[in-house]
Amino acid sequence: MRAVVQRVTEARVTVAGETVGAIEGPGLCVLVGVTHDDNPAKAAQLARKLWTLRLLPADENGVEQSCSDLAAPLLVISQFTLYGDARKGRRPTWNAAAPGPVAEPLVDEVVAQLRALGAKVETGRFGADMQVALVNDGPFTVLVEV
Repeated sequence: MRAVVQRVTEARVTVAGETVGAIEGPGLCVLVGVTHDDNPAKAAQLARKLWTLRLLPADENGVEQSCSDLAAPLLVISQFTLYGDARKGRRPTWNAAAPGPVAEPLVDEVVAQLRALGAKVETGRFGADMQVALVNDGPFTVLVEV
């Protein structure tokens, strides 16, 4: 699994003019991609990593904080294009991206695992044409792979 993680002060995802998920930060906007050999164990591992990764602003002692430290919210959005390959030609291929029937339950599992850890999680809508708006705090963006 692959995730692009952005530290945000706010983020929202809209489908057909309707806001389907939104958070106020500090928090994380997480784009999640799934490939063919991913499984529920990797989804759980990604969730634990997202919950505990110290990406949020430092406390009074100068120590960066995690979502678990601050009970900070996450906006999790499926993004099959994270497994696009544009090394050849001018059109990316999507061969490494898992098909929807494989990917959707695994993205749902990441969300379920985060919630089981105590996270407040908002989501996009799998397979929909989504518009994502966010204020990246920093800017601060990292790639996480498990």
